[in-house]
Amino acid sequence: MDHKHQCVALNDGHFIPVLGFGTTVPDKVPKSEVIKATKLAIEAGFRHIDSAYVYQVEEEVGLAIRSKIEDGTVKREDIFYTSKLWSTFHKPDLVRPSLEQSLKKLQLDYVDLFLIHFPLPLQSGMSLIPKDEQGKAISEAVDLCDTWEAMEKCKDAGLTKSIGVSNFNCQHLEMILNKPGLKYKPVCNQVECHPFLNQRKLLDFCKSKDIVLVAYGALGSPRDRWTDQNTPVLLDDPVLGALAKKHNRTPALIALRYQLQRGVVVLVKSFNEKRIKENMQVFEFQLTPEDMKILDNLNRNVRYYPVVDVFYGHPDYPHFDEC
Repeated sequence: MDHKHQCVALNDGHFIPVLGFGTTVPDKVPKSEVIKATKLAIEAGFRHIDSAYVYQVEEEVGLAIRSKIEDGTVKREDIFYTSKLWSTFHKPDLVRPSLEQSLKKLQLDYVDLFLIHFPLPLQSGMSLIPKDEQGKAISEAVDLCDTWEAMEKCKDAGLTKSIGVSNFNCQHLEMILNKPGLKYKPVCNQVECHPFLNQRKLLDFCKSKDIVLVAYGALGSPRDRWTDQNTPVLLDDPVLGALAKKHNRTPALIALRYQLQRGVVVLVKSFNEKRIKENMQVFEFQLTPEDMKILDNLNRNVRYYPVVDVFYGHPDYPHFDEC
C-alpha cells in the first residue's frame, strides 16, 4: 500500500485508506458506468474500493481495477479492495466458496478485506432476500461464531488480508470478541454513519476494542433502491450549508471531513467525474473543534438504508439499540 495516501492501522497490522470509493449502483444506472466510475476514482487518487457480492458488480469493478493496473496507474498492492459475505452464505462450508466466487469475478488473487455483510443469516435460494408469505426474511440457524471461524480460515489461506464485519451492533461484536479460541478480532465494523446518525456510542465501543468504524451512507440519501425516500436530505441541511460556505467547500466535503476527524474511515460513491475528483479535496482543509461540536449536534438517529429492514422482527436484529 502506498502510504502517501492517508491510512489508519488495523488491529492485524495492515492499513486501510481513510477515504474509500463505494460501488453500489442505482437502478437506472447501467453496470457499465461502474467500470467508468471506478477507473475515474482510481485516476483521481482513490485507493480504497468497496464492493460486495450482493451489489452484483464485482466483475465490472474487477475489470476497472485490472485496467488501471495494466496501464501502470497503480500496482495491485496500491489498491485496498473490500468484498462482503452475503447472508445466504453464513454456513461455514459456504464461506470460502463465496469468497472464491468473488475472486473469480474480480479476477484477483486476494481481497484486502472480507466482511460479514450482515450479522443475520438467510436461507439460500433463488432470491437474494427470500421472504415468507408475510414478507419477513427467512433466516437460518447458523452460529455467528462458526461463520467467523470460517472467515478466519479464509485469512489463513491468503484469500483475504483482513477480516471484519458490517451492520453489527455492540452485542454482535461482543459475540465474536468473546468467542472461545478467537484467532483474529474483526478489524472493522462498516455501518451507516453520517451527521444525522453519528453512531457515537458504537464508535466509542469500537475504539475501545481497537476496531475501526467504516461509514457508508456518509452523504445521506442518494435516492436509490437501497434508501428510504421519505427522510430529510442531509446535504440540504442549513447547518451543513453554513459550514460549507465558511470553508468555501461543498456540504458533501464537510460531511466527509467530519468523519475523518472523528477517526472514522469514510466511503463515498459518485458516477459524476467532477464530484469524484472533488471528493479528494477532503484532505485539503480542517474543521475547527467548534465546527465538530455543531455537526455532532445534528444527530437525530435518521437511517437512510431500510434494505436491512428485511430482517426486522428477528430477535437478533441489530438496530434496536444505539449500540
